[in-house]
Amino acid sequence: MALFWNQRRVRRTSSGDYTVHLEPQERDLLRSLPGQLRDLLATDDPALERLYPPAYVDDDERNDEYRRLMRGDLTARRLTSLDVMESTIDAERLSEDELVAWLGALNDLRLVLGTRLDVSEDDYGRELDEDDPRAPAFALYGYLGFLEESVVEALASAL
Repeated sequence: MALFWNQRRVRRTSSGDYTVHLEPQERDLLRSLPGQLRDLLATDDPALERLYPPAYVDDDERNDEYRRLMRGDLTARRLTSLDVMESTIDAERLSEDELVAWLGALNDLRLVLGTRLDVSEDDYGRELDEDDPRAPAFALYGYLGFLEESVVEALASAL
């Protein structure tokens, strides 16, 4: 898949929708991810920490109240984005609303994976040994970032 990274995957058309140019193996990979995140959202897995950061770092009581009031809405929005991504994974054209949903899903997937991998700024640009058992997960993290950037560029081209 790395061979294709030099090509933009998403472009705005003159009619205002977006074309999505993904290889079949990319679509297969992306097809497998929303269900995994959906399952994880139903848990208290620590990898979700970046999706639900504390609103009040120094006030546990206020933070608990915020979490009680907002987590359901935040989760519902995330699930909607995952639903849209799943239902349009084979589409070659997306509306702006669908592409925005993809952006949300890609961002959430990348944040959770980055948390699992404990990614830091020190990791950017560093190459892993291909024998490193984390190499496939880091490659996926990089790919999600590349695809997210392509979506952002396409959306920004409408401004």
